[in-house]
Amino acid sequence: MQKILIHTPFIKLDALLKYAGLCETGGEAKERVQAGDVLVNGQVCQMRGKKCLPGDVITVDGQSVEIGQGR
Repeated sequence: MQKILIHTPFIKLDALLKYAGLCETGGEAKERVQAGDVLVNGQVCQMRGKKCLPGDVITVDGQSVEIGQGR
């Protein structure tokens, strides 16, 4: 599992997918979220603006990233 550090209190799901390299573009991220292809903490999430917090685990196509808090 890859760990992604953020330096803000949260990051929106669609932005995280692009930042973490799980999607190539913002448009792809939007499509994947709306299609139900993205899991947040093991549950399907179809809200691309969902606020993801440190400790959350995001999974797409079997690839997972955990959000960590940077300084």
